[in-house]
Amino acid sequence: MNASEIQMMSTEPILFEQRGAVALLTLNHPETRNALSGETMFAAFEQLFERLDKDLSIRAAVLTGAGSAFCSGGNVAEMRDRQGMFGGSPEQIAANYRAGIQRIPQAFQKLSVPIIAAVNGAAIGAGNDLACMCDIRIASTTARFAESFVKLGIVPGDGGCWLLPRVIGASRAAELALTGDSIDANEALRIGLVSRVVAPEALLDDAMALAQRIAANPPQVLRWTKQLLQQARTSTLDEALDTAGRLQGLAHHTADHAEALAAFFEKRPPVFGP
Repeated sequence: MNASEIQMMSTEPILFEQRGAVALLTLNHPETRNALSGETMFAAFEQLFERLDKDLSIRAAVLTGAGSAFCSGGNVAEMRDRQGMFGGSPEQIAANYRAGIQRIPQAFQKLSVPIIAAVNGAAIGAGNDLACMCDIRIASTTARFAESFVKLGIVPGDGGCWLLPRVIGASRAAELALTGDSIDANEALRIGLVSRVVAPEALLDDAMALAQRIAANPPQVLRWTKQLLQQARTSTLDEALDTAGRLQGLAHHTADHAEALAAFFEKRPPVFGP
């Protein structure tokens, strides 16, 4: 049975596959263009990320979408019908967001494993924000991006106005968020929203190859390095230096540090533990 057949048979909102030290996560609602909707989807992010963090044999992850889209954002049909998290009073909708889609950026913030977005198609609204939650973004030539909430008369309720400026800068983020304009993969590359653009058939291989290059490094040090990168978003230099010094002290006492030094002097590839 091939991967596409497994995908068709599975009802899981996010498919999980481990390839060596890399976890491949696939949003699995192609019928809704992988819209972010429902308790099962929100819980799946939390549960899978907890699983990744507990398993030091997993050193990197790749997130992509089944079908033609990466993620179409929120479920617009539910918005129209005022169903799911879009139902109720303004206060109830705010509570629905906190109990629903806002759990996804919170789960990403807690995730210690480096994660790459392999954007295979449209990344619209919350889908664009989902890509920004990842540490690195690679796009297919068929990908499109839009911070399109204003086009539907709403704001980025999933944290997009916090995420996007940290990826592409304040001015460009404001332009995308205030116009709601859609951009193609080449424009996304030009403004720094993605790191590279590749042919559709090469996307997953390229993302996995990058993940494997990351995964070749010591697992705990990878997680500490990601922690420092995340802290840098909001910390002062003194706070960043304090954390870096503390983690460096721990790193110098790891078996992986000793192995890296031995491999360096012996001119051989290092072998790191899980």
